[in-house]
Amino acid sequence: MPDSNGQPKLRQVGSSCPQLKKRDHGSWYYYVKLPDGPRGERRRPRKGGFLKQKDAEKAAQKIWDAAQDGVDVESKETVSEYLHRWLKKRVDLKRSTRDDYEAILTGVFIPALGHVRMLELRDRHIQEVFQEIWDLNEVKSANRIAAQQAKTICDMAYKAWKTAPQPRPPELRQAWHQAREALKEARTKPRQDTGPGRQLKVLNTLSKALDDAVAEKLITANWAKLVTIPKYDKPDPLVWTDERVARWRETGEKPGPVMVWTPQQTGEFLDAAVAHPLYVMWHLMVFRAPRRGEATGLPWTEVDMTKGTANIVETLVTNSAYEVWEDTPKSRASRRSVTFDHATFALLTAWRDVQKAQRKQWEAKHRAEPDTYGPYVNSGCVFTQADGSPWHPDNVSQAFERFIKRLGLPPIRLHDLRHCAASLSLAAGLSMKAIQALLGHASYSLTADTYTSLMPQFEQEAANAPVSLVPRQNSPEKPTDPDGDKETESTPANVPQRTPQLTLVHGETTNEAAA
Repeated sequence: MPDSNGQPKLRQVGSSCPQLKKRDHGSWYYYVKLPDGPRGERRRPRKGGFLKQKDAEKAAQKIWDAAQDGVDVESKETVSEYLHRWLKKRVDLKRSTRDDYEAILTGVFIPALGHVRMLELRDRHIQEVFQEIWDLNEVKSANRIAAQQAKTICDMAYKAWKTAPQPRPPELRQAWHQAREALKEARTKPRQDTGPGRQLKVLNTLSKALDDAVAEKLITANWAKLVTIPKYDKPDPLVWTDERVARWRETGEKPGPVMVWTPQQTGEFLDAAVAHPLYVMWHLMVFRAPRRGEATGLPWTEVDMTKGTANIVETLVTNSAYEVWEDTPKSRASRRSVTFDHATFALLTAWRDVQKAQRKQWEAKHRAEPDTYGPYVNSGCVFTQADGSPWHPDNVSQAFERFIKRLGLPPIRLHDLRHCAASLSLAAGLSMKAIQALLGHASYSLTADTYTSLMPQFEQEAANAPVSLVPRQNSPEKPTDPDGDKETESTPANVPQRTPQLTLVHGETTNEAAA
């Protein structure tokens, strides 16, 4: 029967439907009567579409149980709304941590899952996000191969043009330019994998947010904990042994992401770096193991040149946008006191005088040419540029990479100088507890697990120890020199070294070796 507008009247027939007894006709609904809300509003969750009565009853029971546990079963908050709200309330996070969380949540999960209601979120939704990451990794792998092939073609085209007899055919130059443009295009496509370590960080970030959602009674379980991702094993430091160096020189491939120099390689680096403006900072990092931000942000007010100590109480932090800011160290254990070795103490004493002289020279230049030289920056930092401004942490890393590449030393990261400091301290006989304090690690197990088997000489001692416990009548002798029975001369344990002395030449820091 039509209504006043001539449209057919529609209503739910319900139990009076004449076809209700037919098999597979209609669907079951449930509604649950819950206690009224805090403002007296009625709470009647209702849902239909169930083919069987038992399915509707089961779903209704689940809603009832969740409501009895305190879950807001009528919440319509989406994943996007919740994650934005969660980020906003996390005022307890350090800026760098919060920026990383925001990049992950707004860049990965909100675009993929933002429309899903929190009550409807399940582990399968999150698993699908990681499946997309794995699929994209395959695309990135293909892009890497394409870029490598384009590089090979470009190099060949350039070589063909460069080695061609004069006058060079113009088609060779054109082919080289085309290959260069193809290489440029290939390098614009994403090539960096989202590896197991980053995947774990992405999943852990969402898991932290969902833990709070469970505590709020917004969801019944942390679904991120049911998601499966590739296993991630934190890489242990590897020493640049002669065999690894030879293989690297042959193939250009590093044996692992975290590498450590031997004492000989470290000495070669320090000897070559004596004249570098960052030498004193690098020397401090090699022997006393401050982090990059801790070294660049170290103020003179926290350095006691009477006792020869420095208090690590602040650090410079940077992000991908090249922004830099001051912050507290990453953990309570990172706030520590560092005692200088005698060589570092001598270098810092000399550097303080050089810094004062640099300030006088810069201020004189500013008075003479204020348009060219700005005012001196009284940052108060120990390690500064000629105008007094502190070094940007990224610039220090880049300078380090360029310098060791120029020297031809096997590559390590600037952060790996901390591993060098740990390995040198271990070789010198320091206890693992002392090394933990030196590095500012919060966990003893982290230090022990990372550095127990670092230096090759300790592995040799561990291998020889059981043999020495077994009494033998005919004990096997140590290998002898094939050219004779002469014993190999041992290298003196303590070789006197020259302590660099800083001087100032033409307003720049240089270093001379004092006898």
